[in-house]
Amino acid sequence: MTDARPLPRRSLGQNFLVDENILGVVERLAGLDPADVVLEVGPGLGVLTRFLATRVGFVHAVEVDRRLESHLAGIEHVALHWEDALRLDIRSLEPPPSKLVANLPYNIATPLVVESLAQQQLRSWCVMVQREVADRFFARPSTKAYGAVSVLVQLAAERTGSHAVSREVFRPRPNVESALVAFTRTAPGADERTKRVVEAAFSHRRKTLANALALSGVADRERAAAALAAIGRDASSRAEMLAPPEFVVLAEGL
Repeated sequence: MTDARPLPRRSLGQNFLVDENILGVVERLAGLDPADVVLEVGPGLGVLTRFLATRVGFVHAVEVDRRLESHLAGIEHVALHWEDALRLDIRSLEPPPSKLVANLPYNIATPLVVESLAQQQLRSWCVMVQREVADRFFARPSTKAYGAVSVLVQLAAERTGSHAVSREVFRPRPNVESALVAFTRTAPGADERTKRVVEAAFSHRRKTLANALALSGVADRERAAAALAAIGRDASSRAEMLAPPEFVVLAEGL
């Protein structure tokens, strides 16, 4: 079987999970239950897929690489969806998934998590990502890791656990550290208006927030300064200074 494994494609952000010892940690952090319906993105060789299929009610496995079909076909209680996960309409899946549990491809991890927050049927996440990405999800204001993704994740969820992952569980062995991070929904998350303000605020990180919003076309500088003053922030404030709830109020003011 080893000889028949396709080589991971860097263009797809693939690092195949091959060591089953990490699966017990996934089970604990994800709080797997026989009644769960799980969404898995990037199943790869199916190591996690098979594990999930024996512990939950149903698995939706989304994979874009058809070379992996022989490794994924025929697993009971699993539906395979051969498409780009970023284009998948999660609302169309039956039965509807309530958990996202996955070793996410590196190149789509951040946008996929951000987009999945808008899917209200998803109640919890347990994802394996680059360590620096995991750090960003729950970074605190005024830190280097704090950014738009931090705000958007924290407006929807709270972290329930994390675990460092050895490079040795993947093939090929990646050049970066990885981590498992688990979080649970606590709120609907940012609406489109707030999301636009957050993304604009961090799109010009070296600029003051008022200038960043103006450069992004969200509001002219005077209007942005007035909205900042209304939440007790000076016009010279930068995006990384604001806590996630402040962006909601700022968006309303704009």
